[in-house]
Amino acid sequence: MATSLYKSQSKSTDNIIRQSFKAFLELTKARLAISVVFSSLAGYLIALDTYDISVIILLVLGGYCMVGASNSFNQIIEKDLDALMDRTKNRPIPSGRTSVSSAFILSVLLTLIGTVALYKINAKTALFGAISIFIYTCMYTPLKTKTPLSVFVGAFPGAIPFMLGWVAATNNFGIEAGTLFAIQFFWQFPHFWALGWMLHDDYKKAGINMLPTKKKDKATALQTILYTIWMIMISLLPLSGLTGDLHLSIFSAFLIGLVGLAMLYYSINLYNQMSTNAAKKLFKSSIFCLTLVQIIYVIDNIYIWI
Repeated sequence: MATSLYKSQSKSTDNIIRQSFKAFLELTKARLAISVVFSSLAGYLIALDTYDISVIILLVLGGYCMVGASNSFNQIIEKDLDALMDRTKNRPIPSGRTSVSSAFILSVLLTLIGTVALYKINAKTALFGAISIFIYTCMYTPLKTKTPLSVFVGAFPGAIPFMLGWVAATNNFGIEAGTLFAIQFFWQFPHFWALGWMLHDDYKKAGINMLPTKKKDKATALQTILYTIWMIMISLLPLSGLTGDLHLSIFSAFLIGLVGLAMLYYSINLYNQMSTNAAKKLFKSSIFCLTLVQIIYVIDNIYIWI
């Protein structure tokens, strides 16, 4: 009898732990947070020819915590809106699996841990991390239901991770970090407009409209093409030698050009087809594009110092 009771209690405890961990992953949007951490690591590896494992650990920990805090705060603020949309109605807060107070405590703890971890790297890294949380939570999130310009505002915290790695490595924000920031800044417009196109009807239920013209029209599709072109141009800028210590070989520039053209193809495809399926392909290609560009930059830097 006692053994049976013990097993039952143990099973119940395991279930609580699993559910809590699942809620943590959902509140912090683990896949998104990991991709952001990857961007930060890429920026760090681009900046140096020798690496400090302790800094890398702090950057990963601090980066995940800061992004996780932003996402958790976002879900607290948008809990009522999330309940209206099919895509988000099963998130921990609107589904009732997690209370607002629990999510708030988690958000605060993640903010504190993230800030301390990044500060141990250097003060500038912690400052940019804090700015990212502030803009995302206090500016971007409230603006989402008011104006499509929220995408522009949200592009600032979204562009910080790539350059954050450079700042973590060098303790300096100059033309190099600015270039990395600009690459991810311009990348976000076609990425999020494609998402806004895909989920236009679902977003409408919550009064959110991310598209620049508020419509799935040719003008919106054309802007995705223009911003993709600007992203490609900035990605190739280090080839000119005008970006300080941020360099790019001719071969790597060629590869980045090919990757950029692939994303441009899907942007043009959206303009031609004007369909949800075309937007989905652009969205997916944008993720692969940014990841490949960052990997090429890292490999190029490793090749140079080897």
